[in-house]
Amino acid sequence: MRGKFITFEGIDGSGKSTQLRMLASELRFRGFQVLPTYEPGGTPLGRRLREAFLETEENVSPLAELLLFAADRAQHVNFLVKPALEEGKIVISDRYSDATFAYQGAGRGFPESTVNQIIQLATSGLKPDLTLFFDLPIEKALLRTNNRTDAGERKNRMDKETAGFYVRVREAYLKIAAKEPERFLVIDADGSTSEVQMRVVNIVTEFLGKSSPEQEKIFSHE
Repeated sequence: MRGKFITFEGIDGSGKSTQLRMLASELRFRGFQVLPTYEPGGTPLGRRLREAFLETEENVSPLAELLLFAADRAQHVNFLVKPALEEGKIVISDRYSDATFAYQGAGRGFPESTVNQIIQLATSGLKPDLTLFFDLPIEKALLRTNNRTDAGERKNRMDKETAGFYVRVREAYLKIAAKEPERFLVIDADGSTSEVQMRVVNIVTEFLGKSSPEQEKIFSHE
């Protein structure tokens, strides 16, 4: 049986990475085979691409950025995500193709048609079964990001973007939510970690409970 592909999206500072780790642990506790991963950098090649892009001090062409993320995704899909799904695992990825639509499309200003062509090429048409978008006011997200760097976490190129850039990115994500409400769900990320975790677990367990009879049995015995 094919596994399920779940993706987490959100602007930097939204808390999605923390929630992904917590969800993966919860699902493993419940008996699921889970593969947590991320973009860019989910494969050995992807990690090198991520380092080259995020840590470079030279100016990066927006087109180079778009194609670099596409290369990372093609490697990720073909050598990690698809094999895990074929093994029946639940794959949870910190960012996927919706990030390209938001960051490179709305953020950098590429036409939707161009972005969609690149996404289709890199993913071979693989779409998530469920996407959670962690929505947080821009000011709070930037404050969290600044606090991380003040605490000694290393800054990368994306940490230097303006509030206006992230406003465009957030609006693009909300546009996807309006267009694909069954797949793309908005999570209010403006709360404590435990409050957001409860929302995430409730949504994902309900989704998985409807996915197959075997998974439904696991939840019926809770």
